[in-house]
Amino acid sequence: MRIRRTTLRRIVRALGVREDGGALAETAMTAPLLIVLVVGSVEFARVAYASIEVVNAARAGVTYGARSGLFASDAAGITWAATHDGVNIPGMTVAAPILGYTCSDGNAPTGTPPACSGTAHLIETVTVQTQVKMNPLIHVPGLPATYTLNGSATQNCYQ
Repeated sequence: MRIRRTTLRRIVRALGVREDGGALAETAMTAPLLIVLVVGSVEFARVAYASIEVVNAARAGVTYGARSGLFASDAAGITWAATHDGVNIPGMTVAAPILGYTCSDGNAPTGTPPACSGTAHLIETVTVQTQVKMNPLIHVPGLPATYTLNGSATQNCYQ
């Protein structure tokens, strides 16, 4: 047995077959794929984080406005609450809050100021919408140059 192994090793050496540098060649071939995966993961995480922040900012604004009818009409306060909750997202815009009125019996309110007929009471709702445009770290052909993320929240006011 020992003689055959030695002979085989001599033949392999004589042919010049070597395994030096094999790991380096494999690394050079897989490194670009690994870099693309890491950059793609980072970009996906950035967009997911910004999306969560935009929605949370809308929720913060609507929570501020839903405390009572007085706060629901405070557009500056609602905008301030939403803007300061999404301070980590540069360029985020907050649309003017939307006040809506419905009656507890399902009918539309009448008159100015809105009022309900019979025993139904007025339900006031506040809607806040936020938006941000994000630029990707690396522009890939075929993908959009910017991503537009929208956040929206609606809540009934406490009476």
